[in-house]
Amino acid sequence: MAVRYRYPSTMDLVEDYDYYDNLTLNYSYEDYHTVCEKADVRSFAGLFLPVVYSVCVAVGLAGNSLVLSVYAYRLRRTMMDAFLVHLAVADLLLLLTLPFWAADAARGWELGLPLCKLVSACYTINFTCCMLLLACVSIDRYLASIRAEGRNQGRLGRVFTRAHYGKVCLGVWAVAFLLGLPDLLFSTVSKTSGRRVCLAVYPPSLAQEVKACLEMVEVLLGFLVPLLVMAWCYFNVGRALGRLPVESRGRRLSAIRVLLVVVGVFVVTQLPYNAVKICRAMDSTYTLVTHCGVSKALDRVAQVTESLALTHCCLNPLLYAFLGSSFRKHVLKAAKAFGGRTRRREEQAVEMSFNNSHSASQETSAFSI
Repeated sequence: MAVRYRYPSTMDLVEDYDYYDNLTLNYSYEDYHTVCEKADVRSFAGLFLPVVYSVCVAVGLAGNSLVLSVYAYRLRRTMMDAFLVHLAVADLLLLLTLPFWAADAARGWELGLPLCKLVSACYTINFTCCMLLLACVSIDRYLASIRAEGRNQGRLGRVFTRAHYGKVCLGVWAVAFLLGLPDLLFSTVSKTSGRRVCLAVYPPSLAQEVKACLEMVEVLLGFLVPLLVMAWCYFNVGRALGRLPVESRGRRLSAIRVLLVVVGVFVVTQLPYNAVKICRAMDSTYTLVTHCGVSKALDRVAQVTESLALTHCCLNPLLYAFLGSSFRKHVLKAAKAFGGRTRRREEQAVEMSFNNSHSASQETSAFSI
């Protein structure tokens, strides 16, 4: 049966497997069918993943919850506001799956089959949705630069409007759900090396090429397409900033630095992880890795690179919300509104207490602080 790997969220990545090592014409004991024992890789995952996932959950929940609380109650949302809200929701749902994978790395999967399917699908859906929403944010910034220059936005501008933001976000979630559907259907709990693991196991009718094709589609929609869209959009935004008057040079350079940081962080966090996914897909099709040591090294690299990719959930609020002046204004307004409500409640409480203690005097009953 074909096994589809999810790196490195489950211990299926480090299961023992049979391999042929050092095949030559001169036969030796190394040429016999042996087992690649990966207990050391499992031990590394049991220590490394829970620590990294705990940090991601703590930081990511705080930042994305703040973004969601600020934007959720705005009545007149822009496209940017809508994308940031959906991005925060996807980040939060993805982060909520990490405690399950941390427990799985430390002790194995002990939570049953239904939760295995749900958590596996939720992980893939929200990870893909985050990447696609980042592409939508870059398109919105590109269209904003066109509007600022008074140029025609074309067909893209007619789609990315406030009237259609619900349809755009729904389309993004639909694509992400389709990519997560195989995990929902084929994830199962298996016993490997004395412990239970949650992984996707495909029936024999689905060939290795189908499994590799799914991995490549995830790389395409979860990395290559968002990267190309971001690079093209932000390149054009940079050109538009370059046409600003000379007196705006300081603001222009600051904005360009922000764009470079956004693209750079995306490449640094996502490129290693997707490169490993491509290697895994090619290995599942052509059996490229036949040496136990290489397989162990690839497992550890997979664990580290996916952990690095998950840090983007913590960085999204900083890159796309906290750096924006509009978000800071919304935070200040929300803080003032919260402070005003708190003061009014305190005034009402003090007034009620004062009136109760002086109910005999009509003159003091109308006194308020």
